[in-house]
Amino acid sequence: MKDKKTADKVIKILEDTYPDARTMLNYKTPIQLLVAVILSAQCTDERVNKVTAELFKKYKTVNDFASANLMVFEQEINSVGFYQNKAKNIINCCRIIIEKFKGKIPDNMDDLISLPGVGRKTASVVLANIYNIPSIAVDTHVRRVSQRLGFTSSDNPDIIEKDLSLQIEKSKWIKATKTIGFCGRYICQARKPKCDICNIRQYCDYANIRN
Repeated sequence: MKDKKTADKVIKILEDTYPDARTMLNYKTPIQLLVAVILSAQCTDERVNKVTAELFKKYKTVNDFASANLMVFEQEINSVGFYQNKAKNIINCCRIIIEKFKGKIPDNMDDLISLPGVGRKTASVVLANIYNIPSIAVDTHVRRVSQRLGFTSSDNPDIIEKDLSLQIEKSKWIKATKTIGFCGRYICQARKPKCDICNIRQYCDYANIRN
């Protein structure tokens, strides 16, 4: 792991490099974000955005999703992976939000992860983007960049989240997650990382080994 001083330098560079870093999922309301993140599990954001472009024209509220016909809903999202489980989870999730949380998406980790189809990553995205609550969402990009930088040696998202939380100032968790993710999308790619143009390579364990 990095010391906090080094971690702070890395995050500062990333913040300067990607000032407009954001979630790549398209949404307008809290429930749309929650649904989009559930759909994005083991699926690209691009694919999810194609599906939700039509889906969100029909389903606009928690009640709309809660009252959806399962078989119809499955067909509406069948181009995303594991669509049958996701359809069932989204409908049941929204029913519980209505029954237990009076139609409002929970604003804390424990209640969020109690919902069907919602894990820590999904909950963290919701907390950060809807409630501006400091959270670290570990997706495939954050995991890869964090490992290569030397922020973590784990493959477990929960452990990676904990490792990052120990090195990055809490006030920077939201921005750090997004900028690390952007670095993974555009520079530190899985197959061909662009180490030669990466402006944090001096702090990167992976780049130093390659050189």
